[in-house]
Amino acid sequence: MKLLLAGIVLILIMETNAQWYKFPVEAAQGARDMLRAYKDMRDANWKNSDKYFHARGNYDAAQRGSGGRWAAEVISNAREWAQERMGHGAEDSEADQAANRWGQEGRDPNHFRPEGLPGKY
Repeated sequence: MKLLLAGIVLILIMETNAQWYKFPVEAAQGARDMLRAYKDMRDANWKNSDKYFHARGNYDAAQRGSGGRWAAEVISNAREWAQERMGHGAEDSEADQAANRWGQEGRDPNHFRPEGLPGKY
């Protein structure tokens, strides 16, 4: 009886504190948000909009929860790592990472929005 009661209490504590089952779904949704921001950036082809789309993709992903924040961080870091290896400048990479962190922290991505960017983005 004590073992059963302890098991029930443990399940209740775990259920309220750690919703581990949501993490993979949030991560997948966050990755999709990042992909959508990348596709929008390519579609917009707007000068000086790179940082806005970095911040927006990370913001959207982070709004999903801990899984989305994790996906945003992993994808952003992998992308910047790959770009550095391909010879892109360290200054540009650091500016991209600053925009990534801005979005991951839940701050408004419109801070980076370039003037004249169409409203659909």
